[in-house]
Order: sequence, then structure tokens, then C-alpha cells
Amino acid sequence: MSYQQPKWVSLLGLAARARQLVTGEELVIKDVRHQSVRLVLLSNDAAEQTKKKILDKCGYYSVPVRIVSDRATLGAAIGKAERVVVGIKDPGFAKKMTSLLDQ
Repeated sequence: MSYQQPKWVSLLGLAARARQLVTGEELVIKDVRHQSVRLVLLSNDAAEQTKKKILDKCGYYSVPVRIVSDRATLGAAIGKAERVVVGIKDPGFAKKMTSLLDQ
């Protein structure tokens, strides 16, 4: 039996190949301030201080946030090391990702 990864993981990989992502806490916060990020994905195992910082900043600038499984899954989805926070720049990717995560 093969492991079936969630559809949002595949979509995130596609967005990464299309260069429509920004990763890393400081870079995501900078892009949230400039309103160039449409959706932020935050890993469930992020530090409480990081979660608060991201959620507060996104709340202030009205950028939607979704909490996803863990940093290893988030990093593997984009072909990088572990990632705690990822921002999606493209509105199309952000809309599809939101619908997949909200199912």
C-alpha cells in the first residue's frame, strides 16, 4: 500500500516550482507588510512566540493564515529543509490552497 500525500502538499510543491512562495519568518513578515502575500501557511509545531508574531501580523494586514501539520511536511513539500512558515504570493494558488485546507 502506497502513502497518498494530501493534495495541498502537491499544490505547494507546484507553487514552489512556479516561484510563487516566500519562506522564512522574516521574509514572510516583510511580504505581509507589503501586501504581496495572499496566504500564509504556519506549521502546527512552530514556537508559540513565532505563532503569535505571524498571527498578529497577518491579522493586522488581513492576510489569511492556515495552520498545517508540521515543519517537516511543510519543508518536504517545497523540496527544502524544515520550514515553519510559508507565504503564497499568487492569488490563484492561494485560493486553491485555502479550499483544499478548508475541506
